[in-house]
Amino acid sequence: MKLFNRTDQVDQHRTFKGTIPGKWFTWFSTVVVVFAFTGVTAGITAPAAQAANPTVVTLTFDDANADQLNAAQTMQSLGLVGTFFTPSGFINNPNYLTTSDMQGLVANGNEIAGHTVTHPDLTTVTLDEATRQICNDRVNLTNLGFTITDFAYPFAAENASLETVVKNCGLNSARNLGDIKTRFSCAGCPLAETIPPANPYNTAAPDEVDNTWTLADLQKSVTQAEPAGGWVQLTFHHISATSTDPLNITPTLFNQFATWLKSRPATTTVKTVAQVIGGTVKPLVSGPPAPPEGTGNLIKNPSLETLVSGAPQCWAAAGYGTNTAAFSTVRQAHTGKVAEQLVVTNYVDGDAKLLPTLDLGGCSPTATPGNSYSIGAWYKSTTSTQFELYYRIGVGSWKYWTSSPWFSAATTFQKATWTTPPLPTGASGISFGLNLFSNGTLTTDDYEMFDVGTPPPPPPPPPAGGNLVQNPSLETAGTGSFPQCWQAGGYGTNTATFSTVATAHTGTKAEKLTITGYSSGDAKLLPTMDTSTCPPAAVAGHTYSVRVWYTSTAVTQFALYYRDASNNWVYWTSGPWLNTATTYTQASFTTPALPAGATAISFGLSLFSNGSVTTDDYAMYDSVGAPPLG
Repeated sequence: MKLFNRTDQVDQHRTFKGTIPGKWFTWFSTVVVVFAFTGVTAGITAPAAQAANPTVVTLTFDDANADQLNAAQTMQSLGLVGTFFTPSGFINNPNYLTTSDMQGLVANGNEIAGHTVTHPDLTTVTLDEATRQICNDRVNLTNLGFTITDFAYPFAAENASLETVVKNCGLNSARNLGDIKTRFSCAGCPLAETIPPANPYNTAAPDEVDNTWTLADLQKSVTQAEPAGGWVQLTFHHISATSTDPLNITPTLFNQFATWLKSRPATTTVKTVAQVIGGTVKPLVSGPPAPPEGTGNLIKNPSLETLVSGAPQCWAAAGYGTNTAAFSTVRQAHTGKVAEQLVVTNYVDGDAKLLPTLDLGGCSPTATPGNSYSIGAWYKSTTSTQFELYYRIGVGSWKYWTSSPWFSAATTFQKATWTTPPLPTGASGISFGLNLFSNGTLTTDDYEMFDVGTPPPPPPPPPAGGNLVQNPSLETAGTGSFPQCWQAGGYGTNTATFSTVATAHTGTKAEKLTITGYSSGDAKLLPTMDTSTCPPAAVAGHTYSVRVWYTSTAVTQFALYYRDASNNWVYWTSGPWLNTATTYTQASFTTPALPAGATAISFGLSLFSNGSVTTDDYAMYDSVGAPPLG
């Protein structure tokens, strides 16, 4: 059965120099709160006197990837040091450095330096957001016990205004990329940066090292600088024997280069950025506070009409797992001229989705802990989709929150809506989007998010003997194509089509589900799985009689879920299989005792093969005082 929680895997950012690509992916993960404590600090050493034409090499490492510890071990064995540019929002996540790792790096003479909180392209955000990213990153890392005096621009994207921000945040330098000659680029550029740099807030460095670099390339970046001297900053991302990321070299290649570098003449030395730049440790400066929660629709650029380099402003692509995701803007919009299309191919696992940018408040909606939010989006899809939600906490890290029930495939624009559980304590922002978790195509437009305040407590269940199901005969129409208080559910690889039909058991309406293209999973109609009064209220420890009239061309069964004390929906149990039926037959099942903390139940008849099932006249009774069947 489908469980609605998952843990995302974080992929890595690619660094670039020059024109921003029309579309790039930001892959993210479940992020935990980083707690401040005192720890080891790195000292700042003024530049030492050098011999004629000294050459200084700085080994820098971007993005806090855990496999950089392979390089750190080699450097420690050779007595070399480096600078680790660390986004504070990445720390202590899977595949990233931990606080303990960073303490060990500093204890061995390495430098921890700033690289923003969440690694955005700073040239595409507001000046306030850029200031939060740069200043608060330094505050976060300092609160963890590290001395932060230097910075590197994510994606090597910078301008004069950002140089001023870096300086005003109390940093002593900022590194760029792509301004020193290599065989890959910048043929007319200098062979090294000067010491001291002409502009410490835009220091020159070669392009980042990637899997096309050889030992000869690494060596030449040093030997070409040695005749005249100067500063060479080499930038690494992954040091792994198994990584397929293009920004990777093997530990063997790094070891070969580091060993060679250690043997260079005395006029060539290896230092951290702080040792080259020198300067005092300046007071901390915090960025401006995030914008307060507004009124009305809280989504910025909700119709995706405003584009930056061909992509919707304030939106980013995201996902995890093994699949190929292609995002593009299309003209088949619900309103206006622009919508976003996602195509997933080669699916093995994981998902992909478009989200409001996971930032510090410039784009992501500010939200209030304890409040619930009504979220919505118009979509067309060749397969099932669902909302996936994240929230911002602590130092600016983002954490996976929850997922909505599934929404069925739709050939024309349909509106998906869902009301969230209360936002957890300590959260300050929300990001959400419709995802694909199979091969298929999804087009989305016209997003919305409204604060609905603190949800009331669930109503007490009706007296024993009453039918607890809302709109049990499906006669009252709801939004979209489903009866009021009802929704689609399901999982796996199959094509599920829901329709309202007139062949009812009683009244004029019933709901028909047809499955084609079945490979795995199931589909079913369920009372809405939210925090409203639609799902039947229930009492922990009680058992319940669930019932429905049905006809079916295939075997079916009850699938049941419950809402827990945190207002999350959890798969509970399934009933025995029920035979096909050509005329309306009543199905019934008595549940086990409802688990502790549960407050509501959702249930329906599922199909788990090709076929069709038509249902009507649902009921759920507390087993104490339940009426007879029929």
